Amino acid sequence: MIRESARFVVGEAEHVIVDEAGCKDAAQEVLKEMHRKDFSVKTWSSHELTPKEKNKATVDWIFTVDLLNFSFWSSIDSEDTGKSESERYSVEYKGKLYTGYWSLVAAINKALDNGIPITTPSFWLSENFPEVAKKVFRSENREDMPMFDKRIEVLQEAGKTFERMGYTSFTQFVELAQNSAQTLIGIVIENFSSFNDTHSYKNHEVKIMKRVQILTADIWACFEGKDYGKFDDIDTITMFADYRVPQILHTLGCLKYSEQLESRIRKLELLPSGDPMEVELRACSIWAVELIVNELRNLCPPRAINSILVDFYLWDTAKELQQQFNGIGNQIPCHRTRSVFY
Repeated sequence: MIRESARFVVGEAEHVIVDEAGCKDAAQEVLKEMHRKDFSVKTWSSHELTPKEKNKATVDWIFTVDLLNFSFWSSIDSEDTGKSESERYSVEYKGKLYTGYWSLVAAINKALDNGIPITTPSFWLSENFPEVAKKVFRSENREDMPMFDKRIEVLQEAGKTFERMGYTSFTQFVELAQNSAQTLIGIVIENFSSFNDTHSYKNHEVKIMKRVQILTADIWACFEGKDYGKFDDIDTITMFADYRVPQILHTLGCLKYSEQLESRIRKLELLPSGDPMEVELRACSIWAVELIVNELRNLCPPRAINSILVDFYLWDTAKELQQQFNGIGNQIPCHRTRSVFY
């Protein structure tokens, strides 16, 4: 479904080229660094804010995070430093300020520590939920949480789905899938519209499905492929096409952009969701990672490797470069799209 969409866009793209030689070279670098860092499915749990317990509540934590896992780039941190000093949206947790995706995780962890049932679907439908959410996601800086109203809408819509189905935990959806990642993806898309990351490109339906795939992948990684995380078809999942991984794929020489697209990105112009350039960026990123994974399997057949682990590695590395360069450095900026899909 998603690979076929990516293949179609790559063949038709006018503004993004997937450089096959660049992907082969990148695979060598990725393999070397993954070996050096001992990067594996266990890396997911090593991040300081991810849950260390593996239980039903953890699955609901993951679902809540991935319901809200979209659009964390800052409108005011134009250098993309990722630092709270830029006055970008930040959340304080245990004496430390977090920005970007980690600001969401920090806010949810802090709420749970304070006895606020932020991962409980019925709570999202309570009368005072919007007011409580304002406090939960309050910024320590001048910039507020991007798309805050949309996030409330997404949570409330999800709460109604749980209520309609008589479910109280996302584990019930996971159990419905019977150890199939693709079945879980289909169930989620059918019942939660904000996950349905589908677009029209040259009169062709293109499925990208970033958030529903990362939801499934996070459960798999957290549980290390066991219990709730056991999916017999986990390798069918592709990378998660957002705004950060395309940036590092360009840096690695895997993607090349037309002058027109590169100019728009460097000028920090907004690319609307579904714009042909934006669809090409995301679909070509999926295909580039597929080529990297194929090369990695040729280089090191016994090693357990899939698109999920490569995506996790690329995202972590992109964030490390952001810190190293104190912003964009000599890279191209992330493309700017305000969207519920990523």
